[in-house]
Amino acid sequence: MSLRKHRAAALAVAASAALLMAPVSSATASPAKAQPKAPGFLAAADIPDGSGTEWTAGKVTRGTTEAPPFCLEKVLPAKGATWHRQYHSDLDTGALQLSVTSPSTSAAARLFAAAEKAVARCAGDWLTATPGATASWKDHGKLAVEEGAHVYGIQTELPGSTVDSHLIGIGRDGRTVTFVMWGQMGGLEDTPVPAFKKATVKAVQKLH
Repeated sequence: MSLRKHRAAALAVAASAALLMAPVSSATASPAKAQPKAPGFLAAADIPDGSGTEWTAGKVTRGTTEAPPFCLEKVLPAKGATWHRQYHSDLDTGALQLSVTSPSTSAAARLFAAAEKAVARCAGDWLTATPGATASWKDHGKLAVEEGAHVYGIQTELPGSTVDSHLIGIGRDGRTVTFVMWGQMGGLEDTPVPAFKKATVKAVQKLH
């Protein structure tokens, strides 16, 4: 084969290789899939006051909190579209809203049901894991909003320590489940249950 024919063959091979690589380069340059939009969250003014509490709201943040929320440690999915917002006060009171958008309405319904069960047995589970402590809980009932909501109260006390109370609201609208958490030092009798129920309803209404 002459030198000219060798060069022609080499050019043909190079052209074929370039054609095979073109689809790969095109696929690599395709735009990234759009991220899901965050659901709506409560404002600082929506959080119930505790003994004259003034609230400030943090940013709506993608993902869950560093430490898993009380009673929901084994419920929240490891993956999924999750956002949270923390609320701070100048007293021994704190609040959190966390929302999860599930792949389907059936998955959201399962998450909602699992959360109800987890919160209902939370006081008992905490006592088992914390010998010498005391705990109690109260079912504050279901709320008529979208696909439903449910509010619970939990009181805990470590040996020789203070009493802490927690209000937990769980609500669902379509594929999104939201959790509203409110806590302060003191017993359940001092918690603002009616105002917290209103906040839980508003949290569900604001999702979409």
